[in-house]
Amino acid sequence: MAKPTVGVMSAGDMGHRVGGTVRELGHCVLTVLHGRSALTKTRAVRVGLEDAGSLAGLVSRSDIVLSIMPPESAEDFAKTVAAEMKAQKRSLLFVDCNAIAPTTMKRIAGHITAAGGRAMDIGIIGSPPGAGPSPSRFYTSGLHVDELRFLGCDKIAFIDMGPELGRASAIKMCYAGLTKGTMTLRAAVLMAGEMLGVGAELKAAISGSQKQQWDGMNQSVPWLACDAGRWVGEMEQIAETFGSAGVTPLMHKGAADVFRLIDASPLSAETRETADRSRTLDQTLAIYVETLRGRKAAE
Repeated sequence: MAKPTVGVMSAGDMGHRVGGTVRELGHCVLTVLHGRSALTKTRAVRVGLEDAGSLAGLVSRSDIVLSIMPPESAEDFAKTVAAEMKAQKRSLLFVDCNAIAPTTMKRIAGHITAAGGRAMDIGIIGSPPGAGPSPSRFYTSGLHVDELRFLGCDKIAFIDMGPELGRASAIKMCYAGLTKGTMTLRAAVLMAGEMLGVGAELKAAISGSQKQQWDGMNQSVPWLACDAGRWVGEMEQIAETFGSAGVTPLMHKGAADVFRLIDASPLSAETRETADRSRTLDQTLAIYVETLRGRKAAE
């Protein structure tokens, strides 16, 4: 049996690595590069993704579409794919791999199934495939899991969460609620200390008695601006998830605001590839705090 052709939208930091891994498994992998940045085009070429030219071309040629994009774009993209499927009278497997709430996943599935397609849910935890020392974990839920088992390989740990759609998104939301939520708390604590004039004393107290937190601050806070813009939507989806579970949504609404602030800093122009890795935590905090002071002055 021929291996399914896989469409990946889009070929960003995560998407191009997922697409490259699927291509290594022997599949034809398509994407759409029209209107994309030079960095995205370079990434796609680097891992051998083929440009389908347009979304219509992607839908007409793909057996499976993996949606990998900022969460705020996920539902609109699913609607667009559904409309294209209807126009072409074509069915395919649509797999949402984004950081979205289970409620959002179920709405997406409704758009796809109404168009005659099939929907699956993947929650990705960990670094992109091949980017870290351990395999990426692809938690998967839905009725069509057998069509996706080929994803399991040395770079991807494929974990079946059962037939109930949304379970994969749920575990992603809870996990990211801890990891990225902790990142924002660390940044907020340090910025507050600087704004209140106790930054040096606070850092001494944390480094002296909270080594794990201090190490985490140094490892993550200087580089948050590379991803802050695309993580705002993820925090909002986590807030929706927690709210639907009866847990307060307010913590992650606050986390979204911290990421908005960091994204407004000059450091947001950096990418993971271009970030100045020699920059210290103190230098980063000075830039974040200057942005915060500017925001307060404008209020």
